[in-house]
Amino acid sequence: MKKVIISTLAFAMLCMGHFELFGQQLPQFTQYMFNNYMINPAVAGTHNYYQIRMNNRYQWVGVPDAPLTNTLSAYGPHASKDMGFGGYLYSDITGPTSRMGALFTYAYNMQIHESGLRMSGGISLGGLMFRADASKFEFGENFDHNDEALFRGTKSKFTPDASIGVLCYTSLYFFGASVHQLFGQRLYRTLLPREEFQDTIYGLNKLKQHYMLSGGVMLMLNRDYELEPSVLLKYMINAPVQIDLNAKVTYRKQFWGGLSLRWQDGISILMGYNYDQKYIFGYSFDFSLTEVRKHNAGSHEIMIGVLFDKLK
Repeated sequence: MKKVIISTLAFAMLCMGHFELFGQQLPQFTQYMFNNYMINPAVAGTHNYYQIRMNNRYQWVGVPDAPLTNTLSAYGPHASKDMGFGGYLYSDITGPTSRMGALFTYAYNMQIHESGLRMSGGISLGGLMFRADASKFEFGENFDHNDEALFRGTKSKFTPDASIGVLCYTSLYFFGASVHQLFGQRLYRTLLPREEFQDTIYGLNKLKQHYMLSGGVMLMLNRDYELEPSVLLKYMINAPVQIDLNAKVTYRKQFWGGLSLRWQDGISILMGYNYDQKYIFGYSFDFSLTEVRKHNAGSHEIMIGVLFDKLK
């Protein structure tokens, strides 16, 4: 019985994938500042044009079955009203487990001060599909593979998902807050064979709310250079706060370079190019500051974006 409980706990930890290593369940992105919509649904409709962004993250290159995350998002304003719409798809794969999801967004914004300060609120609704392939699990030599309580085969689970957010912004600065995995429901109940083991790992098999605070400012250094420092704080109950500090310098609204520090985790180099104020290309490389750096060659992230004509 003891071995069964231990094996079930091990299975649950594997289900959580790489998220538990960071104390978070959501995928992370270094170039989030180029697509704030992914961290706050209130961003939809705050620009006067539609845009499409694609992010691809290859984490811990050199590690077998390392995390691979892909997202595709599109969002923009109503042509005549102070509201916005958007949606995004994502795929997050880590060895034997994967998540695929889709969310759709509605947002409304209004001016709250004559200085140009506006406030926006948004909500995203959708769902995600979790999949676990037990054929890829490795439990070690001492594990009883004939145990009837052992999960076998491939199983999937669909569950609804939602996020909400608020954003205060002008053309020179912004600050916002958002909550993700709003429902906080159990995800892995149907993947475990016995009710008693589901209860044993109750704290591990639940989608938990993630709270995010973000802010940034645009500083005009001279006619050619702009400096954009920003910060992102992420928190999940019973996990440490994760802090991202970033600074990006842009030359003539075309070329940019910057640095990002993920507190007690890693440091990143960012670079990119904006062609004709319409096509955006970005790249970042992460160096780990933890023990995991001894076992991988860093993490790569690629961002591609298209900006459409102004609607208003």
